[in-house]
Amino acid sequence: MDRAAAEQWIRAHVRPAGAVETAHEQPWATVLRVPLADGAAWFKACGPVQAFEPRLTAELFARWPDRVPEVLAHDEERGWLLLADAGTPIRELGNPPETWLAALPLYAELQRGEAGRAHEHLARGVPDLRVAALPARYEDLLRRDLPLEPDEVRRLRGFTPRFAELCEELATQGVPETVQHDDLHHANVYVAGRPAARARLRLLDWGDASISHPFASLVVTFRFLEETNGLAPHDPWFARLRDAYLEPWGSGLAGTFELAIRVGRFAHVTAWSRQRDALPEAKRFEFDGWFAVVLRRALAATLA
Repeated sequence: MDRAAAEQWIRAHVRPAGAVETAHEQPWATVLRVPLADGAAWFKACGPVQAFEPRLTAELFARWPDRVPEVLAHDEERGWLLLADAGTPIRELGNPPETWLAALPLYAELQRGEAGRAHEHLARGVPDLRVAALPARYEDLLRRDLPLEPDEVRRLRGFTPRFAELCEELATQGVPETVQHDDLHHANVYVAGRPAARARLRLLDWGDASISHPFASLVVTFRFLEETNGLAPHDPWFARLRDAYLEPWGSGLAGTFELAIRVGRFAHVTAWSRQRDALPEAKRFEFDGWFAVVLRRALAATLA
């Protein structure tokens, strides 16, 4: 990123009240905090692996301004995005399941509304993780050097034909494929406003999104509720959240949801593999520590 050019572009859209600071820098994106007289704005420079994010975010904001971050400006060619402050991530509030009860139906409505634009999103660079593509993606994954033990890799290889069957079954369920956030956790849902009854919820950070089965979104949400909140896998909260999410989709979909979560764990692995491919070699060791966690959660689905 050309820092001087980025700051010049920022100043063309907002008036900073102080020095622009680096909030965080990763191989896939750099985020700058822009102090304003009445708060802050946030600049994001997306790397090639998620260059689609500024356009996607801007289009979602144009159609769903009450549930995604306010886009102040974007530059599709340079992968730049300027956002208004969205409030407080619910991570800082303890990741309350009650907030997810409110957020998930809003997200499901967005997904349903975007289903008719899936091909348009694909044409503009959003990754293709549609169910029909997943068996080939799975086989490609197995050709890579994965951070797993040899017996774990053998289990994944042995699951290949069964995974193809599960994908075929899921494809017959009649749920349209659409935008799938794929990083829907407590650091990417923000709340602003008080009291809670009038608070606004916004879903941020669409750089890991794909076009895929919508229900797979909750693979990440549920993982963090287990790991961060300590909820047991069969805690009643998971059924409550599932039902809240499914309500906009219609009735009788609990079985489809469970199948989508099982398949979606491997779609999520594929998305991680895509990010890993874009990393310089020196950055992969740290990344692989977390990648192994995601792989082993998917591996557990081979035993179901």
